[in-house]
Amino acid sequence: MKVSVVLCTYSMDAYDDFREAADSVLAQTHDDVELVVVVDGTEPVYERVRGEYGDRDGIVVHCNDENVGLLRSRNRGAELASGDVVAFIDDDAVADEAWVARLVDAYESHDAVAAGGKMVPAWVAGKPAYLPSEFYWLVGVTHRGFADGPGEVRNTFGSNISFRRDAFLDLDGFDPDIGGRKGDKNLQGGETELCARLGREYGQGVYYVPDAEVAHKVFEYRTDPMWLLNRAFWQGYSKRAMETLVPDSGDEESAFLGKLLFRFFPNRVKRAVTGPSATQALQAVALLVFTGVVGLGYVYGAWKW
Repeated sequence: MKVSVVLCTYSMDAYDDFREAADSVLAQTHDDVELVVVVDGTEPVYERVRGEYGDRDGIVVHCNDENVGLLRSRNRGAELASGDVVAFIDDDAVADEAWVARLVDAYESHDAVAAGGKMVPAWVAGKPAYLPSEFYWLVGVTHRGFADGPGEVRNTFGSNISFRRDAFLDLDGFDPDIGGRKGDKNLQGGETELCARLGREYGQGVYYVPDAEVAHKVFEYRTDPMWLLNRAFWQGYSKRAMETLVPDSGDEESAFLGKLLFRFFPNRVKRAVTGPSATQALQAVALLVFTGVVGLGYVYGAWKW
C-alpha cells in the first residue's frame, strides 16, 4: 500500500522545523512512502525546498501561486499525490519512524477508510507545571481522556490523520472556508467537519492507532498562560460553531466534559489533598479555569452563530 504524506509549509523562519518534519517522513520503515511538499505561495521557501528535495525520487514539490491557507494547500497536496492513502503532518511535527507502517496496518487489518494516531508533546521550552494533561489539546497534543485505546473515533488531530485517497477526493477534501466563515479567522475544526461528512457518506469514523505517534513541538509562546487562555476561548467558540455547521459533531466533547468534571477533576483534588502536591493543586485550579474559559467561548459562539 502506497502512502502519500502531505506536508505544507510557507515560512522561511520555520524551515529548520520543516526539514526535520520532512526527514522524519523520509525515514519511515514502511517501504512505499511518497512525500508531497506544498509551499503556500512563498517563492524563497519553494526555491530552497526544491533545491534540497526536488531532485529526489519519491518527492513531489509544489508551490501555490499565492497564499491560500492550510486547508486548500492540503487539498492541493492530495490532488498531486499518487498513493492509495493520503496522510497529513504539520511542519512543526516529527513522525515516529513506524508512524506510516502502523497507519497502514489499520487499513489492512480493520478495513479502515481513515486512520490517525497519537500526538505526543515535544516541549521545546519545558513543560509548564500548571498545564493539566486533560488540556493538552490546547497545544495540539492528544489529551488525557481522548480514547481508551485503539478503535473508531470521530477524528484525530490534523497533523496525524490519513484517508483513503479516493474517499478523500470523493468528499472534495477539507472545506477551505473552515477558519474563515463570517470573516472570523479563529474558527478551528477542518478535520472535524471533514470527518463528519466521512461518517455520513461511508458510515465510518477514523480508526485511532495510539502507537502511530507524531511529536508536536510546543514552542515557548504556546506555554504562555495568556496565549493558552486565548486559545481556550476560541476553541470553545469553534466547538459551538462546529455544532451549528455539523450538527452531529458535539457528542465526543460532551462525553469528555463529563469525564472532566466528574472524574478527572475530583481525582486531581483528591491527589492534591492526600499528597499533598502543589503541582496537583495548581493543575486542578487550572483545569477549572480552562474549562470556564472554554465555556465562555462556547457561549460567545452561541451568540455569534
